[in-house]
Amino acid sequence: MAHAVDAVIEALSGVIDSSRLITDPLRRLAYGTDASFYRLIPQLVVRVDNERELQAVLAACTTHEVSVTFRAAGTSLSGQAITDSVLIQLGRAWQQHRILDDGRAITLQPGVIGARANQLLLPFQRKIGPDPASIDSCMIGGIAANNASGMCCGTANNTYQTVQDMRMVLADGTVLDTADSASVADFRRRHGPLLARLEALGERTRANTALADRIRHKYRLKNTMGYSLNSLVDFSDGISILKHLMVGSEGTLGFISSITYRTIVDEPLKAAALAFFPDMATTCRATLALKSTAVSAVELMDRAALRSVEDQPGLPESLKRLPEGAAALLVDVRGNDEVELDKRLGDAMAALEGLPTCEPIEFTRDVSTYSMYWKIRKGMFPAVGAVRDKGTTVVIEDVAFPIEHLEEGVRQLTDVFARHGYQDAILFGHALEGNLHFVFPQGFERAGEIERYEALMEDVVQLVGERYDGSLKAEHGTGRNMAPFVEREWGADAYQLMWEIKALLDPRNLLNPDVILTRKATLHLENLKPLPAADNLIDHCIECGFCEPVCPSRHLTLTPRQRIVVRREMARLEQEGRHEERNALDKGWQYDGLDTCAADGMCQTRCPVGINTGDLIRAWRHEQHGADQRLSAPLSRHFGAATRMARWGLGAVNGVHRLIGTPRMSRLAFKARHLSHEQLPLWTPAMPRPAETTLPSASSGRMRRVVYLPSCATRMFGPAEGQQELSVMALTLKVLERAGMEVIVPEPFNQLCCGMAFQSKGHLDEANAKADEVNKALLVATENGRWPVVCDTSPCVSRMNERLDGKLSLFEPVAFIHAHVLDYLSIEPVDESIALHVTCSSRRMGLTDTFKAVAQACAREVVMPAGMECCGFAGDKGFQVPELNASALEGLEQAVAGCKRGYSNSRTCEIGLSQHSGIPYYSILSLVERASRKGARKPVSN
Repeated sequence: MAHAVDAVIEALSGVIDSSRLITDPLRRLAYGTDASFYRLIPQLVVRVDNERELQAVLAACTTHEVSVTFRAAGTSLSGQAITDSVLIQLGRAWQQHRILDDGRAITLQPGVIGARANQLLLPFQRKIGPDPASIDSCMIGGIAANNASGMCCGTANNTYQTVQDMRMVLADGTVLDTADSASVADFRRRHGPLLARLEALGERTRANTALADRIRHKYRLKNTMGYSLNSLVDFSDGISILKHLMVGSEGTLGFISSITYRTIVDEPLKAAALAFFPDMATTCRATLALKSTAVSAVELMDRAALRSVEDQPGLPESLKRLPEGAAALLVDVRGNDEVELDKRLGDAMAALEGLPTCEPIEFTRDVSTYSMYWKIRKGMFPAVGAVRDKGTTVVIEDVAFPIEHLEEGVRQLTDVFARHGYQDAILFGHALEGNLHFVFPQGFERAGEIERYEALMEDVVQLVGERYDGSLKAEHGTGRNMAPFVEREWGADAYQLMWEIKALLDPRNLLNPDVILTRKATLHLENLKPLPAADNLIDHCIECGFCEPVCPSRHLTLTPRQRIVVRREMARLEQEGRHEERNALDKGWQYDGLDTCAADGMCQTRCPVGINTGDLIRAWRHEQHGADQRLSAPLSRHFGAATRMARWGLGAVNGVHRLIGTPRMSRLAFKARHLSHEQLPLWTPAMPRPAETTLPSASSGRMRRVVYLPSCATRMFGPAEGQQELSVMALTLKVLERAGMEVIVPEPFNQLCCGMAFQSKGHLDEANAKADEVNKALLVATENGRWPVVCDTSPCVSRMNERLDGKLSLFEPVAFIHAHVLDYLSIEPVDESIALHVTCSSRRMGLTDTFKAVAQACAREVVMPAGMECCGFAGDKGFQVPELNASALEGLEQAVAGCKRGYSNSRTCEIGLSQHSGIPYYSILSLVERASRKGARKPVSN
C-alpha cells in the first residue's frame, strides 16, 4: 500500500499545497486519533479546503486503489473516523453557513461546530434538532454522517427527520446539490441508472411486506445500526432516497459538503430536577410514567454513574448518602411562556406522584444550577473514564431497548456485566427512548482480557439485538465495534440490501471500508488503542476531544488532545525500548508540541475532568530550561532594571520606525528576523511605545481605598505609535480616582511580577519566588488584606489567585469596575459599535458575562466575535511565534468590520488583536474612561 500512497501524494502535489499533504509520523499519529478505543495511523493526512481538492483526492485514490476516510472533529466513539490509509481532514475553510426563512432553516458546511449552529439560530429562537452530548465539540459533518441524536432529540428531530437539502460528493467525484434544480436535473441526466437502481430497491423493499414492516419497527427506536434503510420505505424518488441514505452512512457512501436543516423551536424557559429513586425498577417505572407528558428529556443515571460525579461542585451532599441500588433521573421541562412551563411542570410532578423517592423532587429554574446539571450529564462519559486504572482504556456501548422492556432490559444487562466481571460498569442514557449507554474500564494488555470483552459483547448482542429486538447502536453510529453484528441484528434480507447499497454507491469499496459493513467477524477486537500511563497530569484523559474547539493552536499544529496522544505514544515507545520510533516523534515535538502551545488553560474549561494540558507543557519546558538559571535568576533579581531596559529598547525601535516609516520598517524587521533564524521578535505596526510610569495623586482620608498593582506588561508597553492614548497605568489611576478612591501602589512596584512570565517558560522556581515577593508586598500595602487589590491585567490576576495568600481580595479590572467603580461614575455610553475580546484568563475566572455587562454599560453596541476564546499571543509568543497569534485570530478582521475600536484587558493580547483586526484595541479601562468623562455620579466622602 505504501507505494500506492506515494503515487497518490505525487498526483496531488500539483493540486494541494505540500503543507497540507501530511506524512510525518508525529502529525499522522496525532491527526489520526479519535475518541474511540481503536487506533489506526494513516499513511497520509490531507487537509482539503474545498470540493475541488476533495474531488482530486478521490480521483487519485480511485486511480491507485487506495481507501480513504473522512474526518470532522473526531469525537466519534465507535472507530468510524480512523484509517491506516488516507485520511481526509477538514480544513478551517469548511465553516460557512446561511440562515434561511427567518431561521426556519439553516445551511451548514461540515466544519461548523454543532453549538455554533445553535448560536447562529439563537436570535430566531430556533435550533437544529440533533443535540448530542458532544455538541460543543462535534461538527455538523459528523452529526449528519452518524445521524447523531442526543438528550432532547429523540427519533423525531434527528438529522434524518430534519434534513431539508444536502450537497454531496460521491465516490466518483460527482457533486449533487438537492437544493439546486439545475444540479438535480444534471444528476438525473448523467446518473439515471443509479437513481433507477435506488428506486427499484425501494420498490422491492416496500413490496416485501415482512421486510418493510421490520424496517419500520426498527426505526420506532433510536437506531444507527447499518444504513438508513427507512429511506427505502419512506421515499420513492431516487434523489430523496439517496439524500436520506447519506444520513448515518459514516462516510462510506460519499461526502456531505453541506446540509440544510429544518430547524425546531428552542423554547426559552427551562427547568430541571434531579430526581433520586431507591432502586432501578422504580426509576424505570418513573420513566414510563413521564413518557406520556411533555417533558423535553429524561436522563437516567445508575448509582455507579452518580458516584463518578458526586464530588462535582454544586451537587447536593445527599448524593453521597444514596443507598447502593439507587438511581436518578434528570428531568428537563421547557416551555414558550410561563403558563406553558407551569402546566408541563405540573403534569410531570403528577406523573411521578405516588412513586417512592429518596428525597422530595424539586425543579430548578436557576440558570447556573440548570446548566450545572446538564454539564455534569454531558461530561459523564469522560468523567467515568477518568477514574479508571492507569493503562486501561474505557469502552462505551450504546443500545436501545423497546421502552416497554426497559426495566427488565436494564436488570438483565446489569446481570451480564456482573457475569463477566465488569463490576465497575456504569449505566446512563436517554431513558425516554430506552436508549442506554454503558461504560466500563477495559484493559487489553493482560492475558484473557480480549476474550473476556469478546464474551461480554456476544451476550450483549444476544440480549439487546436478538432477545428484545432492540438497537445495538442507538445513536453513536455503527463504526468498527458493531460492524460484525449488523446482520445478526437486522437479518439476512436487510443485510444483503445494505451490501447492495454499498456496491451501488462505492463499487470499489474504497470509502471507509469495514465501517458499517465488514466481512471480518473479529473486527471489533482488532487495532485496540493503547492508553499507557505517561504522566500524572494527563493520565485521566480519554481523548474525547471536548477541549479542541477552544485551543488557539488547533488550526496551526496540535490540540490538547493531540499533544496528549503524542506524549502517551512517546511514553509507550520508551517503555518498549523502541528508540528509533521515539526519536522520529521528537523531530516535530519541539515546535508542534511545545513552542506553539499557548498554555492558556482554556482546555481545562471544556475538559470534563479538569485537565490543563498547559501544565504538561510547562513541565516539559521546565525539564528543558528549568535547570538553566543563567538568565532567569539574574532577571528575577533585577526585574526592575530589566523592565527599564525593555522600555529603552521599545523607545529605540519606535525612534527608528518614526525615522524610516512603516513600509521600510516592516521590510527591515522581516529581514532581520529571517537572518536571526526567527530568534529576534517580530515587529509589527502594532508594536507599542514604551509606557510612561504614573504614580497616584496625593490623597488621604478617603473611606474607599484600593491597592493598585500595575503589571509588568503595562509598565513596559504603552500605546502603539500614532495612538493618542494614555498608558494603561495612567488610565487606571484616572478611573479609580474619578470614582473617588484613594489609590495605593505597593513598593517596590517596578520590581514586582506575579511570576507568569517565568512560569510560561518553565522557570518554575523563579516564578514562585516572584509570586512570593508580590504576596509580601501586597500584604503590607493592604494592611494584611484590609483593602482590595486591583491589577490591570487579567492573566496576572489568574496567576495570583493560584499562588497568593487567601487573605488578599484580588480583582482584575473588569471585575473591579463592575463591583466597585461603575456605581460611582456618571456613565454616558459612547455612540459607536465596539469590539470586545474576553481574554482566556477572564473566561477561566468566569467573567465573560461581567465583561460584557461593563462593555454594554459603556458603549452603544458590543460585538463579540465567536470562536476566538484565546488570541494566542500568550505573553511574548505573539512576538516569538507570531503564526500562533495569526492562526488563532484568522477571520477577526471580518468579524469586527464596522467597529472603530476594540477593547480587552491584557496589553499583550491587545497588541495581537490590533495587528489582526484592522482596528486598534485598548484596555477596557480606556472605554470606561471615555464613557465616564462627566465624572463622579455622586459625592464620595473624604
